[in-house]
Amino acid sequence: MNSLKDYFSMDFQAMTTNDWVGTILTVVIFLLMLGLYVYVLRPKKRDHFEKQKHIPMDDEQINSGDKNGG
Repeated sequence: MNSLKDYFSMDFQAMTTNDWVGTILTVVIFLLMLGLYVYVLRPKKRDHFEKQKHIPMDDEQINSGDKNGG
């Protein structure tokens, strides 16, 4: 490896359509995930998500038997 600049250089003229789609999709998903992390981890949202953290383990909302027709 000659230098770090040579290691990370890109030949934009040699990129195919699939290369461009993959690069753009990767950047868009990264930005969406970054925005979601900022939204969720914001301190003023803490109370909202603290109230909902036990929803997956809440067994009271499961309707089974005759109520569901089976």
